[in-house]
Amino acid sequence: MDIVIRPAEPGEYGPLGDITAHAYLQDGLLDFGENDEYLGELKDVAKRAAAAEVLVALRGDELLGGVTFVPSGGPMADIARPGEAEIRMLAVSRAARGRGVGEALVRSCVDRARATEGCVRIVLSTQRTMRSAHRIYERLGFVRTPERDWNPVPHLDDITLLTYELTL
Repeated sequence: MDIVIRPAEPGEYGPLGDITAHAYLQDGLLDFGENDEYLGELKDVAKRAAAAEVLVALRGDELLGGVTFVPSGGPMADIARPGEAEIRMLAVSRAARGRGVGEALVRSCVDRARATEGCVRIVLSTQRTMRSAHRIYERLGFVRTPERDWNPVPHLDDITLLTYELTL
């Protein structure tokens, strides 16, 4: 059965928030574990959906993962400049990893960016340890943009996020 990517429905917000939070926690991507402030942001899918497009990946009725697509700035954009879309909070359940779900979600974001009037590029931030995600991005033509790397928590020097972009 194929993977279907579509906008998240309100009834999926809670389960997707849990998948996203668990993915980040299980992969050791939150510096303060369950006490990390960002954990609340990862779980709050309704907030993201009010400010951007939240997409889900499904196989049948099984929720496999999701991503936030920011088409043109706004409160959900971290690094996007005018003319750029942004990908945020890509997460796939542990059980669904290695089955093309992450790539399908990223491809859907690229397609949406191409369909966004005035959008010339899609950008994203990622942690150094997200190597499987890096492979997806590079396979799809994204290139590293080290000049845009940034630190979301300035008082902690070791949290520099790597950035990638894809020119459309």
